[in-house]
Amino acid sequence: MEGNKEILGLWLNETESKHKWMQIFDEIKARGVEDIFFISMDGVSGLEEGSRAVFPDVIVQRCMVHLIRNSVKYIPSKDYKAFTKALKKVYGAPSLKACLSAFESFQQQWAAYPGAIDVWARNFHHVEQLYDYGSAIRKVMYTTNAVESIHSSFRKVTKKGAFPNENALLKVLFLRVKELETKWEGGHIQNWAMVMNQLLLQDELKDRVLKYLE
Repeated sequence: MEGNKEILGLWLNETESKHKWMQIFDEIKARGVEDIFFISMDGVSGLEEGSRAVFPDVIVQRCMVHLIRNSVKYIPSKDYKAFTKALKKVYGAPSLKACLSAFESFQQQWAAYPGAIDVWARNFHHVEQLYDYGSAIRKVMYTTNAVESIHSSFRKVTKKGAFPNENALLKVLFLRVKELETKWEGGHIQNWAMVMNQLLLQDELKDRVLKYLE
């Protein structure tokens, strides 16, 4: 509730499924996490179902950056810049009304690429959901960049060599986590005070937030 970043765990699994994610969230709960307000995720298999099995009130948000990546596969490279610019007007709109208007224009403008439009049409409830919350909350939840930056820092310490077993890999990653946590000490998520104020304005979240502030 102080707006601090923290890595809760590292897990290595050969496959991703509802059952695996349920085990992970069970472990997190057993270790003391009482509630999760939001999860920002890519399209990973089973995460949404697994998290809700343990934390039924969690709000699951698809990452806009991953949706962009999925949709540009259907766009010629010469049109990338114009396409992503048009998309930003959709998920970056100041209000739901403006978002819906921008999406309608977007669909008409890029009708020649139905594969790209379909990615957004199928996931549009995740775009609409953003506008249930204030702009400061939206900025935290609309992308998985916070996790992606950690993955990037992990790759820097793992790309130089092979590991004899999983434990050797986990030791290297654990040391990297300790370095990151030291780096984050004393810092907060940007604009956290505004995030907290906006959470308290949400009827369905207010009591859940106050429980941990009292």
